[in-house]
Amino acid sequence: MSVPGRVDVTGAVYLSSRGGYIISGMRDRISTAFISHAARELSSGNHGLSGNQIVEVTSAYAVDFNIDIPHARYPFDAPNKRTALLDNLMAFEPKQQYQIIRELCDRVDPDGTVPSLVTLKAKLITEYAEFADQDQSTDMHRTLVVETRHWLADHDEVRKLFDEALQKHDNGVFRRNTLDDLRLALELLIARLFANGKTLENQISAVGEFVRARGGSPQLANMFQKLVDYYATYQNTYVKHDDAVITAEIEFVFELTASFMKHFLRLSAASKSS
Repeated sequence: MSVPGRVDVTGAVYLSSRGGYIISGMRDRISTAFISHAARELSSGNHGLSGNQIVEVTSAYAVDFNIDIPHARYPFDAPNKRTALLDNLMAFEPKQQYQIIRELCDRVDPDGTVPSLVTLKAKLITEYAEFADQDQSTDMHRTLVVETRHWLADHDEVRKLFDEALQKHDNGVFRRNTLDDLRLALELLIARLFANGKTLENQISAVGEFVRARGGSPQLANMFQKLVDYYATYQNTYVKHDDAVITAEIEFVFELTASFMKHFLRLSAASKSS
């Protein structure tokens, strides 16, 4: 017989009449009820993930964690977005579910302006803290990093450099080498996409042409040119001087590099399929 208000967590957690959780023992998983609630909040409303985004993001995590998910293609065989996201989330281990839900909250509501998602993230952090990765010492945008690694699946050399930079960053060592790996990874990727062997500094005009040729607006093309130009200048300044590296800026450079890579690869993929 079911117990009113019981949460599906191996009999260890119960939902009180006031809606709070009462912990009576160690849990070995996140409740199905909570994951279902998270799937609903993350996929509903104007802010929610689209069906295509659900497949893209959870597929990226599936590749990263080397698991199979039931809905890896869009359109999916599910009655709605919530069900598809729930089914995919349930395929992951508890610590992976914690990471994915937390990062999806940041992705869908980066500024913390959606009350329901702020509440969801707070519940996750306070009530399921035992599933958090205690070794993750930074607040870097992990969803972006995971998605970028997914897009780099066909570029082994670039992904290897990107992964080495990530490992050094996570361990808080070799700050100059972290920046160097990121620069080399981006430089190599662009050279491969443009089929040339030029350095990053000599790709500025080609970057703009690449974006415009694939349907990007002139303004976006110009913005990318300026960003890549500034990026190369920044890297040249700090890669050569380890003591000058500003630790707080490394996460921004990491995320900027990942954004460049992801966008260039998406443009390249779109042009091949058209």
